[in-house]
Amino acid sequence: MLSKSQIKLITSLKQKKYRQQHGLFVVEGVKTIKELLASSLTLYALYTTESFNIDAKLETVISEADLKRISFLTTPNTALAVFKMPKPEAIDSNNLIVALDSVRDPGNLGTIIRLCDWFGIKDLVCSKETVDCFNPKVIQATMGSITRVNINYVNLEEFISLVPVPVFGAFMEGDNVYSSDLPKNGILVMGNEANGISKEIENLVTDKISIPRFGDLQATESLNVATATAILLSEFKRRF
Repeated sequence: MLSKSQIKLITSLKQKKYRQQHGLFVVEGVKTIKELLASSLTLYALYTTESFNIDAKLETVISEADLKRISFLTTPNTALAVFKMPKPEAIDSNNLIVALDSVRDPGNLGTIIRLCDWFGIKDLVCSKETVDCFNPKVIQATMGSITRVNINYVNLEEFISLVPVPVFGAFMEGDNVYSSDLPKNGILVMGNEANGISKEIENLVTDKISIPRFGDLQATESLNVATATAILLSEFKRRF
């Protein structure tokens, strides 16, 4: 049986302030949990309807009814784990860095984290207005890639000002990325879903780039930020 205190703690982790207060976050789904168990992250507690055969002090076998009480999903999986938040590492400016300026959608952030993992981007830098990477919906969307990308939340304007590398920003009116000179190291800034890159960050961009539209009508207004990130990273990485 789950105690009231356990239920209260787990359900509170749906909110950012309690995740930060406790230094904990929730992961659901057997595949993702196993991937995190195999990483350097520290397990706090595991609640499951089918034993993982790990340390009994950390694992609690519960009923499906109890799992439903603590799950954040409409249709609960067979397990829910609570992990300790990792401390971010120092940012390496010798490689390409992806920076997010107020990306708000959890699905977009989760997909971008997966893209960073796929394309070998070690550092993802987020403005403080960007959605929390430990949001349960973000964790679901990363499919385990959260363990392989170093994510830092910073004052983005200050960070970009202090790093002596070229700064590329994604803009509709930017230069064609396919004919632009792209270095091995630098910062690639992606903007907010509705408003793009803010004026403060735009002032720090050294190179504005865009993805050309090839459709005959040229009618599509814009690309989803995660889709655009995938295309731009592919082009950056293709060069090296």
